[in-house]
Amino acid sequence: MPFIEVSTTVTGDISRIWEIVSDMEGYPKFMPNLRSVTIEERGENSTISHWVSNVDGRLIKWRERDEFFPAEYRIAYHQISGDLKKFEGQWLLHEVADGVKIVLTVDFEFGIPMVATLLNPLLKKKIRENSEGMLAAIKEICERH
Repeated sequence: MPFIEVSTTVTGDISRIWEIVSDMEGYPKFMPNLRSVTIEERGENSTISHWVSNVDGRLIKWRERDEFFPAEYRIAYHQISGDLKKFEGQWLLHEVADGVKIVLTVDFEFGIPMVATLLNPLLKKKIRENSEGMLAAIKEICERH
């Protein structure tokens, strides 16, 4: 099962960065391959969201449960249904000497054993690129203001 961890350090206030990271409906504004994020249900510190992404011309769709831990600046997510067998991870923000470190983890499984051997490396590369792009976009938004 592929596991990806990417991180970046952002200059800025952790509360403001948290607002941007936790506003998942806003992600399509700065992520060109993300078609939509729709919040279907809102709980006290959780959401059920529906995601549609374009990966090399193929639409990938999933629903996920997002759990928000604002006191820890952490978001845990896991797929409820969708195109992958497993898709989960977390966002974690913590203050460091030169700003705020954002860590994003993604743990996924394609789900078709014979195809997984071929597709997991490609999907891992795409998810890593997407995750790095997401962090770069968040960094740019946070540091621009």
